[in-house]
Amino acid sequence: MKGPKPLTVVIKLGTSSIVDEKTHEPLLSILTLIVETAVKLRKDGHKVVIVSSGAIGVGLRRLDVERRPKHLSKLQALAAIGQCRLMSLWDSLFGHLRQPIAQILLTRNDIADRTRYLNAQNTMNELLEMGVIPIVNENDTLAVAEIKFGDNDTLSAITAAMVHAHFLFLMTDVDCLYDKNPRTHPDAQPIEEVEDISAIRADVSSAGSALGTGGMGTKIVAARLATSAGVTTVITRSSSPGNIVKIVRYLQARKKHISSSHHSPVINDEEHLSRSTASLNLDALEKPPLHTRFLPFSHPIRDRYFWILHGLAPHGTIYIDAGAHQALADKAGLLPVGVLDVEGNFAQQEAVRLVVVKRLSEPGPNGKLWEGPGEEIGRALVNYAAPEIIRIKGHRSAQIESLLGYADSEYVADRESISLLYRESRPVTPVLEKLNENGGMAANENGTSL
Repeated sequence: MKGPKPLTVVIKLGTSSIVDEKTHEPLLSILTLIVETAVKLRKDGHKVVIVSSGAIGVGLRRLDVERRPKHLSKLQALAAIGQCRLMSLWDSLFGHLRQPIAQILLTRNDIADRTRYLNAQNTMNELLEMGVIPIVNENDTLAVAEIKFGDNDTLSAITAAMVHAHFLFLMTDVDCLYDKNPRTHPDAQPIEEVEDISAIRADVSSAGSALGTGGMGTKIVAARLATSAGVTTVITRSSSPGNIVKIVRYLQARKKHISSSHHSPVINDEEHLSRSTASLNLDALEKPPLHTRFLPFSHPIRDRYFWILHGLAPHGTIYIDAGAHQALADKAGLLPVGVLDVEGNFAQQEAVRLVVVKRLSEPGPNGKLWEGPGEEIGRALVNYAAPEIIRIKGHRSAQIESLLGYADSEYVADRESISLLYRESRPVTPVLEKLNENGGMAANENGTSL
């Protein structure tokens, strides 16, 4: 009989899970449990990646600095001091269990450059095949505002997509998402499963710690990124890392039961007995610890398309009409005739936002052929710079050469260089429907949460 399928599990740990917020001392008890959890997952046959914050926090302790400084150069210096101390600590703890680890430091520039992105992906996959646990962190020593991820929640989601992970665990100071802040509302109800993030009603008011940069809102953003890449994302309590193994084993058993129940339309008596036994086994299975899991998209955005959407910073915006949007949905490229306007100063092969707007039959008061706020539908790598697209917009491809003096492509952007934001329509979970009836706090789609 085959055992459970080996999985790839990414575990994200914030600074508050690694370092005491006041004394800046490493939380050895929690770190030890995390190491034991990772090794248990390895013994179950799974591949494990850890995304670890904490370099600056450890640096503060090393130099006996009480407060996190505001100057970038001081933060970078503390990160340089703390990162080697942090990795030494990880290596020492994992060494007791004879588990090899590796350090990978990334910035936004590493993700934005396609070659470096693929190099990082290949390195991580090779380490996982060798049985090594990669420990990933943002390279705070080199990162400045323009190339920072902003928080390691986002980095963990991109890492999970990069290695095609099955699970991303976002460890935090609460058990799960609640419809209200459980610290101030004793009647707060847990949200155990989320199918549609855009329909979620939850309290995301908890901010990051004094040492960290993320809060619950950033975890919702990370969940949106990871689930779009087909990664089941779980929020659970960081002080109980053993929950990860219990949740993974439970969800594996649950999935196995569901797949066996729908395996064959014809069921004989022996198979019926087998399935009944499986059902009893599932009922007898220990209920997993409290957590919130975000279900992955059934049609995930992966590899190059995920990289275009989430790995690149857009340098401008191209406004297109509904006809062009439909053509993109039908797997065609973006022709200049469907372009209505251009915003920003971007170069050839740079990333831009694609925004669909309503085309007007004649220019409006502002002289534009479109109106409305528009809806961003994706990102693209363009074949022409902004000034060139302004000159060819609204024209047919056959006219490009006469307008520019040359024609590199008939398309403003080729289809393989366009990634659309997939908006999956799924029913709201029963838990969320109940919360809606009770008037739970709505998470803002464009604010701190979503």
